[in-house]
Amino acid sequence: MRANYIIICALALCVACGPKWKAQDADGYTLITQKDGPTLGYTSVEILQADGYAFKDLNRNGELDPYEDWRLPAKDRAKDLASQLSIEEIAGLMLYSSHQAVPGSAYGFGAASYASENHEPWDLTEQQKKFLSEDNLRAVLVTSVQSPEVAARWNNRMQALVEGLGHGVPVNISSDPRNETAATAEFNMGAGGQISLWPTPLGLAATFDPSLVKEFGSIASREYRALGIATALSPQIDLATEPRWSRFNGTFGEDPILDRDMARAYVDGFQTTGNGGWGTESVNAMVKHWPSGGPEEGGRDAHFNYGKYAVYPGNNFGMHLQPFVDGAFALQDGTGMASAVMPYYTISYGKDPSGKNVGNSYNHWIVQELLRDKYGFNGVVCTDWNITYDNKSIESFDGKCWGVENLTVAQRHYEVLKAGVDQFGGNNDKGPVLEAYQMWVNDFGEKAARERFEASAVRLLMNSFRTGLFENPYTCPAHATELVGNPEFMEAGYNAQQKSVVMVKNHGSALPISRTKVYVPKRFYPQTPGMFGLSMGPAAHWDYPVDRALVEKYYDWAETPEEADFALVLIQEPSSGAGYDVADRKKGGNGYVPISLQYRPYKADFARPVSIAGGDPKESFTNRSYKGKSVKTYNEADLDLVINTRKAMGDKPVVVVVSLSRPAVLSELEPYADAVLLRFGVQNQAVLDVVSGAFEPSALLPMQMPADMRTVEEQMEDVPHDMRPLTDADGHRWDFGFGLNWSGVISDARTARYASGVKD
Repeated sequence: MRANYIIICALALCVACGPKWKAQDADGYTLITQKDGPTLGYTSVEILQADGYAFKDLNRNGELDPYEDWRLPAKDRAKDLASQLSIEEIAGLMLYSSHQAVPGSAYGFGAASYASENHEPWDLTEQQKKFLSEDNLRAVLVTSVQSPEVAARWNNRMQALVEGLGHGVPVNISSDPRNETAATAEFNMGAGGQISLWPTPLGLAATFDPSLVKEFGSIASREYRALGIATALSPQIDLATEPRWSRFNGTFGEDPILDRDMARAYVDGFQTTGNGGWGTESVNAMVKHWPSGGPEEGGRDAHFNYGKYAVYPGNNFGMHLQPFVDGAFALQDGTGMASAVMPYYTISYGKDPSGKNVGNSYNHWIVQELLRDKYGFNGVVCTDWNITYDNKSIESFDGKCWGVENLTVAQRHYEVLKAGVDQFGGNNDKGPVLEAYQMWVNDFGEKAARERFEASAVRLLMNSFRTGLFENPYTCPAHATELVGNPEFMEAGYNAQQKSVVMVKNHGSALPISRTKVYVPKRFYPQTPGMFGLSMGPAAHWDYPVDRALVEKYYDWAETPEEADFALVLIQEPSSGAGYDVADRKKGGNGYVPISLQYRPYKADFARPVSIAGGDPKESFTNRSYKGKSVKTYNEADLDLVINTRKAMGDKPVVVVVSLSRPAVLSELEPYADAVLLRFGVQNQAVLDVVSGAFEPSALLPMQMPADMRTVEEQMEDVPHDMRPLTDADGHRWDFGFGLNWSGVISDARTARYASGVKD
């Protein structure tokens, strides 16, 4: 692949030569290849020669500094550079940008502007130029990109700008997971796409196959590097022991052993290059969220004030650390451990021996004493986004300064640094970091402050040295277009999607069903809040949940139930909201309401009468209980659709496909379905492959499916496998590790290892 890179990008003959190297003009930059040495990419620096090799004079002093010498170990180089950087430069390293779209938009979060109206999509915004040049920021989080070519050219614009600044520290671009698909996407053998498409992490967990997850990491990391991305803000290895949590779908489920194995495989796949260790195709993995955001009280999420507490009624804190300590920090390949960690927003309530209840990134016991001292993590610790900003109200999506609401922004930065954290997520401004530095000077002296900042600088720089960014941060647009989403990668992702579909019911061997006539009823699409209760979707409407042309590749289309041989009903999981209702507060309540996992209206008769955690400067009470309150789902019509289709079809088979992001109470619909398939972020086409028999289901439940809401309310937020699972008409328990194939209940090496929930 590297040879192809040189061929694609080289546009001119050798323009400069040394005994062991040659330089070629590439697409907007110069590329040096050398025998027994790394490839160098640059635009403006001078090239130094030593022992016949080429080196970049990044600080433009005419000398080969240790940090410029690629023959030295990464840590030696990082220490040398950290000692040369000013406090202002180190403060910039400690920043991690707000979300950046490419091209930028003038609307929404992070509104952007350009110097010219006639700009290219890969041009830098005025905001990006400022935080790179004035604030010395070198860690940039990218969200959407127009195309692989645009992403590559945008990366190159940034790298060319910073190459000429200060000590020539390259930009380390990162991304949240970007390989998930949409149901309406279509896979065509031999066709490429914008990027390979895989199931959600919960879907990957349903395969119970760590080797598949490692393959995903290996493929995704190559795509990331072609796009210019060198850090993944993933995997999310929170142990998902609370079934109502909205971020359940980003995890590997509720079992600590499966989570551990998947975490290790994911990080090994991303960080390991072809030589078994760090290299130019490695991507730093920032595992999240230490020490786990899984046990959120009542399932409310800590992006909001109303969900800021993680609780441990089962005294099970230690188990939540296992996927980190025994998985992501104990890799099988040559990179040793995950290179970065992100604590979650939550207050790990009642866990700090000192009695402090503050957000995890503010907690010295959580970060320094546990993560670093006890468990030996020596990489970067980065806060989750916007934790130092002010929080305006209980329900607002702004700052998440949990437990330190009464401090100033600068004081919050200082507390984070004292806790042992290196980097501030979502902060483009070096000012508060410099204020925190002065606070350290005032309390501990200049020497101690400098040492503290240099310690973080070394850790931050290591992630750029080990991935080769100091040698060549540029990426070839043609190579990106060729590699990202190529047919081989697309096929691998699609195969994983097929392997992630769980069949939990197949009464009377209703499936598979070969070519015949199918009735697909229209689904009612309600207008619902987004993942965190924010963005509203399109107006409520009725529509088919799958494209007719796709269905007709497998079956003949029936307009009515009467003319069909079977029905295919595609629905979503129950959705009732985020657990907080402003209307309840305005009526005199405390604002807290249940999160329901069933379709019909739910009254929380079995909720705890007094919350475990509570209290906020904006509230006059500490009891966040919602016992006795009722809530409705937005999509109760999905259950009606199943029941009405059953009535319309009579004795003919009804196949129900449920899209899941977390456990759900499906006992309401199970009696009306002959077959039930569960999907976790996969294309409709993969589901039809299973229904038609083109692919035999092999996936297993990565979580329990509760029998009812009482067992959900009575389970403990921090304990796995503690619910009573649904038992269907065939006597099958929809428990962790359960799944069916055409022969019946799956029993294989995977179930022997994982399904019992044994904690080895």
